[in-house]
Amino acid sequence: MSKKPKVVITDYDYGDVDIETRILEAAGAEVVALQAKREDDLLEAARDCDAIMNQYARVGARTIAVMERCKVIARYGVGVDIVDVAAASAKGILVTNVRDYCTDEVADHAVSLWLALARRLFDYDRATHQGIWRWQSGSPIHRLRGRTVGIVSFGKIGQAIASRARPFGVELIVYDPYLAADVATSLGVRQVDKATLLAEADVLMMQVPMTAETRHFLGEAEFAAMRPGALVINTGRGPTIDNKALYQALVEGRIAGAGLDDPEEEPAKLANWSPAGNPIFTLPNVIVTPHVAYYSEESIRSAREIAASEVARVLTGEPPKNPVNAAALRALEGQTHA
Repeated sequence: MSKKPKVVITDYDYGDVDIETRILEAAGAEVVALQAKREDDLLEAARDCDAIMNQYARVGARTIAVMERCKVIARYGVGVDIVDVAAASAKGILVTNVRDYCTDEVADHAVSLWLALARRLFDYDRATHQGIWRWQSGSPIHRLRGRTVGIVSFGKIGQAIASRARPFGVELIVYDPYLAADVATSLGVRQVDKATLLAEADVLMMQVPMTAETRHFLGEAEFAAMRPGALVINTGRGPTIDNKALYQALVEGRIAGAGLDDPEEEPAKLANWSPAGNPIFTLPNVIVTPHVAYYSEESIRSAREIAASEVARVLTGEPPKNPVNAAALRALEGQTHA
């Protein structure tokens, strides 16, 4: 009797893995759920797995090197920066992700952070809870209409942010070196280079994937070049902003405020974390949310169902719907047969 395919879930914070188990057991697999925070915690379970699913835990080259029969690494989410895709491709392992499951949620969250900062909602809330009933407790506030909102990365989420921001009467500029000019024109936004983006944006919306190219996309030089009093919103990856440089710009008053869905250290990926390690958390003009921009009950369920279904497809001989490295695997297969 053949052994059931083994699917390892590296980590999860959903409370259970019932959704995944139902889908994968229907495909004839068994599920092993871990709560790994380090790669060392994965090596033994990964050795004989047929598939891996990961939420926050990194599946790097060391883990991939010990895999004897893994067919697919499925990421819960869009970004695959915590998977060594090159190592997986070299070993003939498919990598999949979950796309388009939280576009509305992330766009809503980005705009919410902007409005909360621009209208000084948290300043007023703190003041009224302390018995202060004065409009001046949140001043200065400036009108939204006529301001310039810059969006970095103009994919589906960036476009959804733009559609929400436009009714406030703002000018929209975008920086995305991979965006075709006719797409920008058709969507009614002005495409600019990075220098123009920094010089003109009153609000800078970051929705950037984590790559070697985008790490510290905003740093000391960028904050120095930005318009005084600008707001920075980041619903992309935390390390795309240098938090030390941002802190300095905020305390010196060059930047008026920041809304971050994830700080640079990305706490969910650490075994032990304290806000004491990042001075950003001491500032009243910074809103930090715990990487929740993607979250709604509906989006969480979709992410879990889609990720598990991708694994089930691969294990039953079907192609995945969201392959990340299919082109690399085809190229490798072509070299093998050459």
